[in-house]
Amino acid sequence: MNTDIMSYFDSRATVRAYSPREIPADLLRSMIEKAVHAPNTGNMQWYSIIITTSAEGKAALSPAHFNQPSVTSAAAVLTFCLDLNRFEQWCRMNAAEPGFENFQSFVAALIDTSLVAQQFCTVAELNGLGTCYLGTTTYNAPQISEILALPERVIPVTTVTVGYPAAEPSGPTWRLPVEAVTHYERYHPASDADVARWYAPIEADSQRFVEENAKQSLAQVFTDVRYPRESAEYFSKVYSDFLAKNRFL
Repeated sequence: MNTDIMSYFDSRATVRAYSPREIPADLLRSMIEKAVHAPNTGNMQWYSIIITTSAEGKAALSPAHFNQPSVTSAAAVLTFCLDLNRFEQWCRMNAAEPGFENFQSFVAALIDTSLVAQQFCTVAELNGLGTCYLGTTTYNAPQISEILALPERVIPVTTVTVGYPAAEPSGPTWRLPVEAVTHYERYHPASDADVARWYAPIEADSQRFVEENAKQSLAQVFTDVRYPRESAEYFSKVYSDFLAKNRFL
């Protein structure tokens, strides 16, 4: 593989601030054409991508993403949705009764949609653009669905903001070492000493977050402030109810 591409993977970083420069329509289309060559289940291609480039459209989506600045500043906001609607329509047009109203089909479509989203991010970044995943998509899926006029059996999975970076990315984000995430032949539980060593760099770099939130540790910032149980349970119900309404549960 080209060494420049390898260095890209070593140094890539999320971009949340974008310049006003627009993405040429032909470039955006070309990148999506490459993204949809990602692997998928049975070549059924259970996904659709809603592209929002207008200021009005981005402003409408922004509250659903808790008004993150990257939504309105990006050149484009891409909402990646799992889509059984199109495939089931094709089945019924051809005297085939689809049996995909189940959780297994949801998981398969979720994985396929995620693979396309990631391939798009890679292609975009190799073309000099910056991207940012928005995990808020599943929090407010019903709201996003209404804004984008999604039909039944089409579910928002993730959103990617994309545009030309306002400044050079600051460098790669901290990641766990490879030894922390790889297991050979079977899973090997880590010792407390290993876990402490693996997380030590981010703890050292994030002390101000601990102090600002009056917590004892960075772990408490995650469990008590950023991702508290009550919030996770609430948005879990919102999403599961939406899946049930769309006959996946």
